[in-house]
Amino acid sequence: MSTINKTIDGEEGATRRDFLHVAATGLGGVGAAAAVWPFIDQMNPAADTLALATVEVDLSAIGEGEAVKVMWQGKPIFIRHRTATEIEEARSVNVAELVDKQTDAERVTEGQEKWLVVTGICTHLGCVPVGTSDGEDKGEFGGWFCPCHGSHYDTSGRIRKGPAPKNLPVPVYTFLSDTTLQIG
Repeated sequence: MSTINKTIDGEEGATRRDFLHVAATGLGGVGAAAAVWPFIDQMNPAADTLALATVEVDLSAIGEGEAVKVMWQGKPIFIRHRTATEIEEARSVNVAELVDKQTDAERVTEGQEKWLVVTGICTHLGCVPVGTSDGEDKGEFGGWFCPCHGSHYDTSGRIRKGPAPKNLPVPVYTFLSDTTLQIG
């Protein structure tokens, strides 16, 4: 038997050269991962962003039929205190006709249906829809309107007309009390 074909155990199977190739490749992979890690780690959120991981909002200042915009992690969040009429209109929509099929109940917290909390970024191209402040166009369905490309959202934040493919996203939130909302 030549030394090239000689195996580690003296039997047929992997040669010493095969073992060296596997070991070198493994060591090279570990070295590459160690070299790339600082670049991956720098993509984590900055400390000031992590400090804004949660935001508490006092709901007592928002009257029925009004909406506010708060910032959370650099994104606008729309909080609307819906009227009984707005809730009824949102519930009466035929879900089968919607582009992004979600019921109103799927978009609000049970027992707190009067509060709608959505991320205020249009799902078409990332614009910020209008309709939160008094005097702004609320669109054809009484919710929000994105004037950039004409997307209309209803009082449940669902896309009803225009190029947007998805409803306004609902962020993670919890009610700390009847008058305090925590986002994040």
